[in-house]
Amino acid sequence: MKFAIALTGGIGSGKSTTASLLKLYGYSVICADSISHMVLESNAKLIYDEFGCDVLDSNSGAGSRVKIDRKKLGDIVFSNKDSKKKLESIMHPLIKCEIEKLANQFELKQIPYFIDIPLFFETKNYDIKESLLIYANKDICIKRIMARNNFTYFEALSRIESQMSLDEKLPLASYVIYNNDTLESLQMEVEKYIEKLEN
Repeated sequence: MKFAIALTGGIGSGKSTTASLLKLYGYSVICADSISHMVLESNAKLIYDEFGCDVLDSNSGAGSRVKIDRKKLGDIVFSNKDSKKKLESIMHPLIKCEIEKLANQFELKQIPYFIDIPLFFETKNYDIKESLLIYANKDICIKRIMARNNFTYFEALSRIESQMSLDEKLPLASYVIYNNDTLESLQMEVEKYIEKLEN
């Protein structure tokens, strides 16, 4: 992936907002989260076989297609490391396969593009040299997650603590955008980064 740049961060850091801004400035972005939703839906039976009825959507009854409730699944895997590893062992190879299919198309254009990978540093699954880290303070991330997902403080905290901390990711990143302020401030930082990228 010669022209790929890994866009990464942590839950609540503003990575998805940054991806939207990069698209506004004309850059292509492959979203691992969107792909994971698609993979989860198309492999729901596999997830059900592994985790059982506790992860089923309430509309997934007898005679209907198996549907997974992502919040129920999240509650299980973010409170149990073994369950998290089990899910990742199923999902990550499937997600990577889909990402590589899209990346191969973008590589042909020979211009920079982004792959939005939340667990880029954790999984070390991708041969991508450049990385852009979106960083926000932990308390700000918690507030954003609580507001966005209607989570309790402890639900938000458990999701943050299930990932490598942003402080650990800082020295690993090629470039860091700090997102502790307003959307306008984030946009200015993205513009600075793009100017550096294009020069």
